[in-house]
Parts: sequence; structure tokens; C-alpha cells
Amino acid sequence: MVRYARLLERGEEFLDRWGLRQEGTPMSGQVSVVLPVVREDGTRAALKLQDVDDETVGEGLALRTWGGDGVVRLLEDDAETGTLLLERLDEGRPLAAVTDVMEATRILAELLARLTAVPAPEGLRTLDGVVAGMFERLPAVLKSLEGSGGTEEDRRLLEDCAAAVREVAGEPGDRLLHWDLHFENILAAEREPWLVIDPKPLAGDPGFELLPALWNRYGEGQSARRFDLMTETLGLDRERARAWTLGRVLQNSLWQVEEGEGLDVEQVAIARGLLGR
Repeated sequence: MVRYARLLERGEEFLDRWGLRQEGTPMSGQVSVVLPVVREDGTRAALKLQDVDDETVGEGLALRTWGGDGVVRLLEDDAETGTLLLERLDEGRPLAAVTDVMEATRILAELLARLTAVPAPEGLRTLDGVVAGMFERLPAVLKSLEGSGGTEEDRRLLEDCAAAVREVAGEPGDRLLHWDLHFENILAAEREPWLVIDPKPLAGDPGFELLPALWNRYGEGQSARRFDLMTETLGLDRERARAWTLGRVLQNSLWQVEEGEGLDVEQVAIARGLLGR
């Protein structure tokens, strides 16, 4: 609640600075608040308020680089505070509402192919840095896993994910990645049928992008088909994409163990499928 109140207070500053009029109720996400607004020329927009952290830093830079191609258009931004003025989309119609998960995956993959075709600009966090951090933390996490009731199979799974990443770590890639593209982060729009929102920008290999769309709506099945559809649509080498997806499972698993949680059952199942278990 403290963060929410603080972000709303910041919103008052930017309503005045950018000549905006709020219309409607604020929408609150996990780490941000979005105000529906109208600009002085009558254009409907969305004012996104958030703190700058390792994941949100560079969001404005990424959106400017994409220039609205498959992604929400950036109208104004303040890099110091992470505040963004964005094109208004239909927040009531996420891609998650498309009932056929394979059709939703196709739409997501086609958008992701457009986004990852763009070289990352200078100044973003990089996948090689992320990987170095994972390898640095892995020994302590494996030790913690032993002491917190983790099984030998859990330990072996993380070691196998790390081994897969080591095979591709020397070529981390230079594409502009979204990092968190799942079915809730694509909204219906007027300019295009669907547009991407909420990037957590990263420079790296597009294979690192696939896990969120496998984990989101995991219960609807067809994980192997969804993985194949995405790799084919993006034109990725399947084995490299497999390795980077296992790397993404490793990244999430490290966080979970460090937070005192067990490994995510669905992500473990995805990893086992990719490992042929």
C-alpha cells in the first residue's frame, strides 16, 4: 500500500508535467500503477508509474527502439523515475482470452519474432551478465536445496539445466528481448489486432524468451507443440532454444530456492520434457 500511495503521488506530478487529465480508476499491477489519461489534444493514453529496478530499467529505451512495431507505442518517458506515457490499449482483452492455446501461441510467437529481429541498443542488461550471475549463485543454492528438504532429483535437474546453459553461454546473442512475454502481456488494440506490453528489456538470444509462454497456461497442455511452434516461427535452432529455455528454468529456480520456496512443479515438468525424462 505504501508503494501504491507513493506511485499515485508521483502520478500527480506527471499529470501536471505532461498536460494530462485522468479518466477512470487506476489499475494496479504487481509492481506498477497505470492511470488511464487523456492528453491535451484529446488522445487517450496510459500513464505507467513504477520504480526503476534491474528489470524495469531501460523500458523506455526498448520501447523507443521497437518504435511501436508489434509493441505498445511510447509517447513520453522519464528515465530517472521509470515513468512512461503509453498508447492506450484494451486492458480488458488480453491474449489470454483466446481460448485455443495453440492459436494464442501462434499470435505470441509472430509478435515475438518481430521484437527479437531488432538488435538491442547499448545500455541494457545483457544475457551474458545474467548467466554469470546464475553460475555464481548456483553452488550456494544447491547447498541450500540440500538443507531445505530438496530431493536428489531436484539437485540433478538444476545441475542439468546449468550444463545445458554452459553449452551456449559463449554466444549469448545481441537481440532486443522482452524477457516476460506471456499471454497476459499482449493486449488487443486498434492500430494492430494485438500489441505487446510490459517489457523487461534484455540483450541476448531469443531462445531465452520462450519459457513464459510455456509456463503461462501450462495446465492446458501441448507444451511440446507450443515449444516447436515458437522455435519454428522465430526461426531458432531447436537445440539452442532448448538450452536457453532450461537456462530460464534455472534462473527462476534459483530465485525460488533463495526465497525459501520449493521448485515450481510446472517448470520442473517443462524442464524434464526438454531433457527427455
